[in-house]
Amino acid sequence: MSISSLRRALVFLGLCSIASAAVGPVTELDIVNKVIAPDGVARDTVLADGQFPGPLIVGNKGDNFRINVVDKLVNETMLTATTIHWHGMFQHTTNWADGPAFVTQCPITTGNDFLYNFHVPDQAGTYWYHSHLALQYCDGLRGPLVIYDPYDPQRHLYDIDDESTVITLSDWYHTAAPLIAGVARSDSTLINGLGRWSGNATSELAVINVQHGKRYRFRLVSLSCDPNYNFTIDGHTMTVIEADGENTKPLQVDGLQIFAAQRYSFVLNANQPIGNYWIRANPNNARATGFDQGINSAILRYKGAPIKEPNTTQSQIRNFLNETNLHPLSSPRAPGLPFKGGVDYALNLNLTFNGTEFFINDAPFVPPSVPVLLQILNGTLDAHDLLPPGSVYNLPPHSTIELSIPGGVAGGPHPFHLHGHTFSVVRSAGSSHYNYIDPVRRDTVSIGLGGDNVTIRFVTDNPGPWFLHCHIDFHLQAGLAIVLAEDTRDTKLVNPVPEDWKKLCPTFEASMNKTR
Repeated sequence: MSISSLRRALVFLGLCSIASAAVGPVTELDIVNKVIAPDGVARDTVLADGQFPGPLIVGNKGDNFRINVVDKLVNETMLTATTIHWHGMFQHTTNWADGPAFVTQCPITTGNDFLYNFHVPDQAGTYWYHSHLALQYCDGLRGPLVIYDPYDPQRHLYDIDDESTVITLSDWYHTAAPLIAGVARSDSTLINGLGRWSGNATSELAVINVQHGKRYRFRLVSLSCDPNYNFTIDGHTMTVIEADGENTKPLQVDGLQIFAAQRYSFVLNANQPIGNYWIRANPNNARATGFDQGINSAILRYKGAPIKEPNTTQSQIRNFLNETNLHPLSSPRAPGLPFKGGVDYALNLNLTFNGTEFFINDAPFVPPSVPVLLQILNGTLDAHDLLPPGSVYNLPPHSTIELSIPGGVAGGPHPFHLHGHTFSVVRSAGSSHYNYIDPVRRDTVSIGLGGDNVTIRFVTDNPGPWFLHCHIDFHLQAGLAIVLAEDTRDTKLVNPVPEDWKKLCPTFEASMNKTR
């Protein structure tokens, strides 16, 4: 065995022995198939470094992330190709590293690797990463990513913020996602990778440890493929200080609803009697809701408490999080003028469903064979000529943009995510009020139900094609997406692509020809 092989083997053994150890900002991720049973039912999966969730990736504000993704997949049902999206990263000047298949790259093929190399000069907060190819992340390829700010303006509010304070919520399916027939309903909820399903009340639950008198910054990450969760911790309140990587003014709540792909940081003061308390994440769409026999649950355990399950009861929720009560900690004003349509470019997105496909302004998103970024680099700059037809929109540079997305289409509420930006939510779901003074900024927003007209604003300061899509992955697969081609004339100049990126499409096409 060579010295380099021995070193890699030792690193691998070290990661196996400490599965939860954080990695990054420079690391390698092996994408593998592995049989696991996080809720007691064994199934094959697609995993980063053979664990679920994938390893916590960490770095500091200003870091250069260099993450080499190695594709070792063999299960063709769950696909042997892959990509990784670094959810919430602006990817300014590195649009090619954003990750969505056939928007900014061709997939990585099995037996090959690809280096995602990007900087985070001005971002800190709670993020995550996941496969962005078909339904693959539903089968396990998802994990948390945290960027720490050494000068966090809210550092005085908490004592502890480390890998032990990251909480992930995931829907889990006993069937591979491509084989699920009809409406997908999760079999269990996993909190930090563990949970129970209604047919087995003996599986291990995640335990989150605290010490009386300490204040914890918990980073709650929804890795969900579909459901949203009502999240509470018995006997405790939560002070929200971050939404989707954006600092917010502290807001105390005793419950919150978190949609697929959203994140919140909240401060929990461990000031209750020493004991065990239920952590509850009730899904809106699952085979079993509620908390019977510990489903949809984890345990908050104080140091000194007995090693047993809680007997706490859920108290009445009196102060549930309302998105309109969240306000940015700094630079709160929304871009544009303080009235409807008071921007350089306004676009309304009309969503419809025909029973099998979703449409945005009468077009379903069907992934093109040539990534949108490559089409632009090859000289196609007009959205009317870019593929897929009807799903690409030109956005002018250095402009204020307003998108309105009415609710009410089947399968809602739909959480919409915009790549490459955060946005000001000037009208939230459940509200008819427009706030241009201090609306929350985030990157994923629920568009609500019938009668809602969620409206967001942002500035085009990041050239490149950026995906806007429903983050219920089954809905994205059914067409609920568009591409916003921002400043196509400057995209090539601003986003120089590496040689290895240019090789992805020929390699992928060759692999497809072998299987035809």
